[in-house]
Amino acid sequence: MANFVQNSIVKTAVRELANPIADVSSFDTIVGSVITDNPFECVAYMTAGVTHDPVEKTTESYAARLVYEDVDAKNVGTSSERYNTIAGFNAGIAVIMANAPLATAHGGTAIHDPDVDSYSATLRCHDANGELYYVNFSRDRISVTSYSADAILTKVETWADTIAGLA
Repeated sequence: MANFVQNSIVKTAVRELANPIADVSSFDTIVGSVITDNPFECVAYMTAGVTHDPVEKTTESYAARLVYEDVDAKNVGTSSERYNTIAGFNAGIAVIMANAPLATAHGGTAIHDPDVDSYSATLRCHDANGELYYVNFSRDRISVTSYSADAILTKVETWADTIAGLA
């Protein structure tokens, strides 16, 4: 019988951020800059007859946390909402905060607690060496997954070192 022969070494690396990314706008700016500026020097590619950009957002998620407080500032309820776009996230928060029947049902006033919001986005990147890899952003970490060449991680680390919010 033939043996299996390893033909690739796939790696994952994670950077825990010293402080969470401040807000959804800062998060969007960081992720958007990777797509627009292409700091990892990725290249376009074609697969199954479809042309792909060098860097593409494959998933994103935004979660908002709201608390309901009574007149004594006592927590009387909570609400967590998840959205797949920033526009939905911002609109959803506004709708929930303005929803008087919901506030009445909770027995308090809705207050957005942005410190516990969470965000995530995954970018698919195509390196000039032909590798597809992923850069995953969340509010408190960045990970690089499915890469083999150490030069890929070096590019991402070098870029991240230049972004104040990614220390």
